[in-house]
Amino acid sequence: IDRMIQQAISQVISPYFEPIFSPHSYGYRPGKSPNQAVNYVQTCIKQGYKIAVDIDLSKFFDEVNHDMLMNRLGRKIKDKALMQLIGRYLRAGIAEKETGLWFPSDKGVPQGGPLSPLLSNILLDELDKKLTRERLYFARYADDIIILVKSQHIGNKVKTGISQYISQRLKLIVNETKSRVGPVSGSKFLGFAFQRGRILIHAKSLKRFKDKVRTLTNRNWGIAMKKQIYKLNQYLRGWGNYFLIANAYQLTVDLDTWVRRRLRMCYWRQWRKPRTKVRSLMKLGVPERLAISCGITSKGPCRSSKTKGINIAINNTFLEQQGLVS
Repeated sequence: IDRMIQQAISQVISPYFEPIFSPHSYGYRPGKSPNQAVNYVQTCIKQGYKIAVDIDLSKFFDEVNHDMLMNRLGRKIKDKALMQLIGRYLRAGIAEKETGLWFPSDKGVPQGGPLSPLLSNILLDELDKKLTRERLYFARYADDIIILVKSQHIGNKVKTGISQYISQRLKLIVNETKSRVGPVSGSKFLGFAFQRGRILIHAKSLKRFKDKVRTLTNRNWGIAMKKQIYKLNQYLRGWGNYFLIANAYQLTVDLDTWVRRRLRMCYWRQWRKPRTKVRSLMKLGVPERLAISCGITSKGPCRSSKTKGINIAINNTFLEQQGLVS
């Protein structure tokens, strides 16, 4: 089934389920966002719920039980033709990552389509209602789930009970090695961390950010610098907007400085030969003696990017003129 048909099915069945979804389900829903989920968690923490129960669902989209999902759909949808169409979509199978080949399966939801997120919310709504009945504070974004309690003892009991419910009732697999109970400061939720009353950017999110920027500023990319900066800007804008709610002013200043240094390294690598480096530095306003000193240095791109000459030439104003956003 192509994307247009999936989208059409989603638009037809969404009104049946959207009104009954939990207000604490934030993934792929109109008017909901990751930032809302993170802010709600922060509100719970401020109310004294500082122990997190992190539930990790192993290969969730690959493990969705078709019979369980179709039963849940059938409670609201009485159109047999529509149910048959959804059944065909589910039975289409899943793709093997290594080969890209499709294999029929009695479980799993194909990822990437517009229908999959809605189906996942329909199945996991059972879990949301269970948590609500237990009067637990929780936030869920697709299969990313965090439950907040006031003590380790309560957290351990909740984790045991909810894990059993997920495996026995929903026929899903809980990854026990990645699931945990402990202070919320040790949790990672939607890329954020919660420490000392503040919302922070998690260390793993920072690592992914730097890895991505290194890829986008790779010397072997072989495209013009303006095109490289354009691609980099697209990523920086999206990342910055996503983490806007984090208390991370000084961190973002430091990251901005690091990104600019990466770009100076890119220019330095592109100039390659000492003669080209000297000529380029002088063209950008570096005095001749300083340009020669910088151009003939044996320092590598990383150390050179911190020198006075290249910082005069490729200053913040120059990078802004090339289109870089801060």
